[in-house]
Amino acid sequence: MTTRWSLLAATVLLATAAPLLGAPAASAANGFYVGNGRLYDANGSEFVMRGVNHAHAWYPDRTGQALKDVKALGANSVRVVLGSGQRWTRTSASEVSSIVSQCRSNKLVCVLEAHDTTGYGEQSGAATLSQAVDFWVGVKGALVGQERYVIINIGNEPYGNNNYGNWTNDTRNAISRLRSNGFTHTLMVDAPNWGQDWSSTMRDNASSVFNADSQRNTVFSIHMYGVYDTASEVTSYLNAFVNARLPIVVGEFGDNHSDGNPDENTIMATAQSQRIGYLGWSWSGNGGGVEYLDMVTGFNRGSLTSWGNRIFNGSNGIKATSRQASVY
Repeated sequence: MTTRWSLLAATVLLATAAPLLGAPAASAANGFYVGNGRLYDANGSEFVMRGVNHAHAWYPDRTGQALKDVKALGANSVRVVLGSGQRWTRTSASEVSSIVSQCRSNKLVCVLEAHDTTGYGEQSGAATLSQAVDFWVGVKGALVGQERYVIINIGNEPYGNNNYGNWTNDTRNAISRLRSNGFTHTLMVDAPNWGQDWSSTMRDNASSVFNADSQRNTVFSIHMYGVYDTASEVTSYLNAFVNARLPIVVGEFGDNHSDGNPDENTIMATAQSQRIGYLGWSWSGNGGGVEYLDMVTGFNRGSLTSWGNRIFNGSNGIKATSRQASVY
């Protein structure tokens, strides 16, 4: 999530990518894998994310309790913000190892993301996807062997609204470098345009990115804020991936935002009907005028906000729809 968003409206068209058929190259024994547009855990059970984001990079002392609390409220997964050292303090390999261990203790699937890439090309000082790969290679020792529990989200919102046409090649190259460095994890890639893909760059190039992965084990992540303020925009975008048999998750979304009012009801209903994962933004600690995106006040599980109550306890919410990964 970032506090800076495009005000441009989106016109979302049907996907043109050809359906992908056949068995995935990844072996179920190694960890999570993608098959025919769906995510499966190491036991071969389909896994649908129902979780939240937690900003470890800014609140590392809150992580242990936050993971316990989101699990207690029913989440089956958590997306954890890490720093790669360009804009925020680099998360060390020992920290990564501790986060993974705590996720496992709480029986949560751990989606780890490098946040410094946010808005590259428009945000001053943002990291490149290549720098994000450098970070993952640097903490490889904490991740290899954790493929059953960890998904690697290469870089958060990698490209703002400038030069976003480079997203496709840069994403393919990042995936290839991780594979050549021995990573067999399921990889997650965020859309450009501050994650919202109003240009349809990710949607139109997802097939080529997926097929460039030697493991055929990449999941696409769309962030839904003000660009997705109507039901038709939400359903058209998500259905395009489903129809193309390409794996998609809503990696971030809220019930309100400064760039428009997202249609969270349609996001959650469509995610449930289409078996698409979602990870709401965010547990607690938001600032810069978007404090309304906190799910709890002051990291207190007993103080749910209206957004927190909606995503955990509302229709198509986490409590009603979350299923723990079978590896636990």
